[in-house]
Amino acid sequence: MRFSEIIGLEDTKQQLIAAVKSNHVAHAQLFFGSEGSANLALALAFATYINCTNQSDSDSCGACASCTKIDKLVHPDVQFIFPVSSTKKVTGKNVVSASYMNEWRSFILNNPYGGIEQWSASYGAENKQANISKEESRNIIKNLSLKAFEAEYKIMLIWLPEFMHPSAANGILKILEEPPKKTIFLLVTNDYEKLLTTILSRCQLLKIRSFSEAEVARNLEEKQGVEPQKAIKIAALAEGNLTKASTLIDEIEEDAHKIFRDWMRLCWTKNFTELSMMNDIFSSMNKTTQLMLFQYGLNMMREALISKMATINEVKLNEEEKSFVGNFGKALSLSVLENISEELNKGQYHLGRNASSKILFMDMSLSIGRLMSSK
Repeated sequence: MRFSEIIGLEDTKQQLIAAVKSNHVAHAQLFFGSEGSANLALALAFATYINCTNQSDSDSCGACASCTKIDKLVHPDVQFIFPVSSTKKVTGKNVVSASYMNEWRSFILNNPYGGIEQWSASYGAENKQANISKEESRNIIKNLSLKAFEAEYKIMLIWLPEFMHPSAANGILKILEEPPKKTIFLLVTNDYEKLLTTILSRCQLLKIRSFSEAEVARNLEEKQGVEPQKAIKIAALAEGNLTKASTLIDEIEEDAHKIFRDWMRLCWTKNFTELSMMNDIFSSMNKTTQLMLFQYGLNMMREALISKMATINEVKLNEEEKSFVGNFGKALSLSVLENISEELNKGQYHLGRNASSKILFMDMSLSIGRLMSSK
């Protein structure tokens, strides 16, 4: 992974490069970013740059032996620790990162922005809780006790240390505070508040912002071949999360607008018979598509609110959507639009916590209908 392969985040890239150039690389760094951010990708690019034998002022060379090996995740001086769980083939003390390296390489090389759910599915975790066991802390100490084979720095990258068992976390405190000479820890987390304070106190925190909508759209176009208009719509729904954006490529319904438009019209007319039939359509969707529909509705509400005070967004909306947003904005007051948005937000929240979709959808339909009557 090179910095040039990561779209956007130029300020963070320059900050990392400057640290190497000025020889101010902290021995333990914590890359914090929400799921679907570039925290792991940046940590990998940073590790590549540190040991590149032909660095430029903007990136690693990508051609030297070190870059080539790190790019394939096979460099002997770059070690990886990550959450795992037992499978049919791997049990007991063998449930450690080293047993899953082939799966790890395949996963990261195909999707450096993936999360724990995607990772667990990739090695057949079968819904078991992944963690970083106490056995891993012994492996970390053992591996770092050896001198670097060929690189200047030995690098230990720990992905999602928030899944570390307390015994494992306590087991690496001493080596994390006083690592062997020319050894660097790169910890990559989605939730640093779950880490032990003793771990946090030993690391330099680097906060990685989420991708902007433009950066998500560009990623989808350039990396996954999504057509521009569709990429813009997915980016608006993804909330800076590239993992979510990738999921939406397959899950997003082309008729999301039609479903949401018809739903709002039935709420307006209080056609309970039709709403009951529509409830069956909604319930037949998978959870991701249901959540996407709520998010799409929130985007439409936002555009309707904007339409009352400014020009409708010409880039994000097609002609049918612009017509719907304009009419919706004219028919309802600001307070009603805000209250409907709140209902959609609550719907997302409860659905994400496994509420019954049939009950939730009908309850929301009745609530939105009442709000529309208040105009």
